[in-house]
Amino acid sequence: MKSRKLILVTAMTLFTALAIPVRLAAQEQNQQERAKPHRYTFVEVVTLGGPNFSSNFTGAPNTLLNNRGTLAGGADTIETDPFCLNNPDCFVMHAFRWRDGVVTDLGTLPGGANSQAFWVNGRGLIAGMSQNGVIDPLLGIQALKAVVWDDGDIVNLGTLEGGYESLAQSINDRGQVTGIALNTVPDPFACCAFFPNTQNRAFLWKDGEMQDLGTLGGPDAQGKFINDRGQIAGISYVSFEPTSSGEPQIDPFLWEDGVMMDLGSLGGTFGEPEGLNNRGQVVGDMNLAGDVTGHPFLWQRGSLLDLGTLGGTFGLARAVNDSGEIVGSATNQNDQAMLAFVWQKGVMTDLGTLKGYDCSIGQNINSRGQIVGASFSCAGGAFNATLWDNGSVIDLNSFVPPTANLHLIGDDIYINDRGEIAGTGALPNGDIRAFVLIPCEGKHADDEGCRDEGESIVAETQRTSGPITRSADATQGRLKPETLAVLRTQLARRYRGFAAWPKE
Repeated sequence: MKSRKLILVTAMTLFTALAIPVRLAAQEQNQQERAKPHRYTFVEVVTLGGPNFSSNFTGAPNTLLNNRGTLAGGADTIETDPFCLNNPDCFVMHAFRWRDGVVTDLGTLPGGANSQAFWVNGRGLIAGMSQNGVIDPLLGIQALKAVVWDDGDIVNLGTLEGGYESLAQSINDRGQVTGIALNTVPDPFACCAFFPNTQNRAFLWKDGEMQDLGTLGGPDAQGKFINDRGQIAGISYVSFEPTSSGEPQIDPFLWEDGVMMDLGSLGGTFGEPEGLNNRGQVVGDMNLAGDVTGHPFLWQRGSLLDLGTLGGTFGLARAVNDSGEIVGSATNQNDQAMLAFVWQKGVMTDLGTLKGYDCSIGQNINSRGQIVGASFSCAGGAFNATLWDNGSVIDLNSFVPPTANLHLIGDDIYINDRGEIAGTGALPNGDIRAFVLIPCEGKHADDEGCRDEGESIVAETQRTSGPITRSADATQGRLKPETLAVLRTQLARRYRGFAAWPKE
């Protein structure tokens, strides 16, 4: 017996001794990775002749950049739109695809004026909406139709039960689509207010047919996300009875195999999903009792979890990857600041901000744990696109050559599993452009135009990348209550429709 114990102890000692150099080597490699400067090639994506790029027509979260580097969205043409659908500039807008440096106008359905893309899947199929030239008699505008672009061909997904309007929000890698479509049943609420007057319903489109997913008990629902398992996350009224807000309670749902499951609430009358991964985990934000403030949530395997905050009263989740890592933003103690966070295995970590800023938000995360979002002043002002990677915080504007004259915002921003980043930037006159940042590694290591951190003159003098600024280092008391109220409204994307489409 002693000999067996001795052998075991000796083996464990030997294993430990051998493992120490391996751990040290791994730690050294991680330190080298952290010390390795980030290098990107900056690409400004041209419009279709007009002034602006538009990434978020619906207000719902989009996925406009896939893992093959294809970017989709909407861009102004040089034509003006008499219906002024694309407020406020009134230019006709078309969906486009950017791939390998080439912008392609995806066009519209026959007779249509406007179109826009909201999602691109891993195969390059693009979901969105297009007008078709038919006037909706209820709204007096060209009707919108849910569509999918398949390598340049446009497919009209139709509507429900004779309704005039529909919109495709998300498409999975199997080509299944979810979104919102109208039927002809009169509706005093119209939850999403895209299409007032008749019921708005969530749908599943597959094998050429559109299926109404039903509701949680009220008149309306909207499909927002569909994963590769065919699960759909969205929002729905739970009854026909108005609350103090004037409309029925809205809860998030998960639909699977013909069953719509209510994900519950945290005591308030409003909740919505902001992300769905392929494990069936749903994240988003929900109001607490009294509807004065809200918290981020995680729903998984039938259980709803309040993720809490960084010590303050308010927070929201923005995205979740397939490892279950969640990013968003939450206030710290006494609501002094809103800080980007990552939630991993039950722990919420403050990601901090760029040097010189005291508020931030995490918007998206890839499979490698790289996070993109924005840093900004708690007192108000422009957003500044930010990357959090391996414990460092990077100013993405440092990769913009001074000749581009573009400020990267970080409001609508995406990062794929190759580390490519896409989003929006503003020109000095306020026009919005799309951009792509391509990592200078592998086959792109010697690309012309590769820039190191801090190479931009503007970044060197005003917004240099640097160590993480933690909330404790932020300027105290900068986030005034009225500013927090504005941020809550802006960041928690509530769907109350377009100003040009009043409810009657």
